[in-house]
Amino acid sequence: MKNILQIFIILSFLLSCKGNKVDYVSKQGDTIHFKYAENIEMVKYPDYTIVRLKNPWNEGSYLHTYILTQKGQKQAPYLEGTYILFPLQKSIVFNTAHASLLGMLESTKQIKGVCDLKYMNLPEIHHLVSQDEITDCGNSMSPDIERIIDIKADAILLSPFENSGGYGRLEEIGIPIIECADYMETSALGRAEWMKFYGLLYGCEQKADSLFAEVEKAYHQLMMQAKQSTINRSIVTERMTGSTWYIAGGKSSVGRLIADAKGIYAWALDTHSGSLALPFEAVLDKAGDADVWIFNDSGTTPMTYQRLSSEFHGYTSMKAFQRKQVYVVNSMTVPYFEQVSFRPDWLLRDYIILLHPDLKLGNLKYFKPL
Repeated sequence: MKNILQIFIILSFLLSCKGNKVDYVSKQGDTIHFKYAENIEMVKYPDYTIVRLKNPWNEGSYLHTYILTQKGQKQAPYLEGTYILFPLQKSIVFNTAHASLLGMLESTKQIKGVCDLKYMNLPEIHHLVSQDEITDCGNSMSPDIERIIDIKADAILLSPFENSGGYGRLEEIGIPIIECADYMETSALGRAEWMKFYGLLYGCEQKADSLFAEVEKAYHQLMMQAKQSTINRSIVTERMTGSTWYIAGGKSSVGRLIADAKGIYAWALDTHSGSLALPFEAVLDKAGDADVWIFNDSGTTPMTYQRLSSEFHGYTSMKAFQRKQVYVVNSMTVPYFEQVSFRPDWLLRDYIILLHPDLKLGNLKYFKPL
């Protein structure tokens, strides 16, 4: 009977370690509180840090758990998740926004491989590739696995997608995959706050904290300025893709950015955090009289009113078209996607300049009039 009891106790202890260890130790660690980000949790312990990413497509579940151990320190105990040794010295970065952030954090030289190089509007990255200090690993949808293996990277940073079916051979080569789901945050500051996680990964945590504090302060100051405006202008974003106009939902990052800029938005009360797929007639009916129209263009020739009307004649019915209040950002020549994810204050400033000209905040950084 005594032996049976001892076996039961041992088995119970082992099962609790394996199945519930993360929840148990989280009560004794130092929780890093995120003010805006909703899909990331971090708990620090003396010898390791647990980072848990919530699944943005399946409420109540987790996308990934990471156990971060600093190089040279004691190995963390057995936990359920992916082990990462940090700071990362040799990483592969798939997304231009994350490569840009690492530049802001003065950690570019810790990037040893990139994907989708032709879409990266980052001169330093292109220079380092030309000097063979960074490897071009090809298309992010079908990366060059052999080149990735040759780098012997500490980790791969990529953006996960719903129902992607996994990462194919990338999952078989033994390099930890960091699933950068920051883009699924529904607030601009929420996405930017993920830089605290990336700062920890690259050994520049204090720089990341300082940069986010700067972004947060500037963002809130701009919100306060927008409240002082006596002009209330309405806005519509994007343009048609084929026969569909993908409009930002009211709870999306763009919808919330417009609200923070104190702009009038036809879909402000909409509860979607993603985009709405609408026909042109629906957009014209609800936002055809918007004062300002903004969108991104990646064409090789300058966008003009003539080119816009030739794409789709219905655009000429838009009030902003008729009054020459259409503004475009060419992401091929302007580092828009490189910067706005982690410097939303710069984008908010552009929105406020367009929506509240009486505040006279200066020149636009990204958008230019047609």
